[in-house]
Amino acid sequence: MTDKFSDHAEGLSSPPAHAIAITPDDAADIAIVSRGLNVAESGAVRVTTLRGDTVTLFVGAGVVFPLRARRIHATGTTATGIVVMY
Repeated sequence: MTDKFSDHAEGLSSPPAHAIAITPDDAADIAIVSRGLNVAESGAVRVTTLRGDTVTLFVGAGVVFPLRARRIHATGTTATGIVVMY
């Protein structure tokens, strides 16, 4: 595998390099703060942002939603197949 960009520093404007499927949880933060979310089925996603704001957002299926989230809540989340990118 060749990565022509391996010598470049990653920043918030660069594409995420990692993705992990998560299960929403009202009591636990995700392991790593997100840079974006993607869902398999559109719906509401209740999140707590990196800075502590808790809001409910609508996320469309297949669309990368840029967001620095530290928690994805089960209560209030109707979207399914949630993937956190960082």
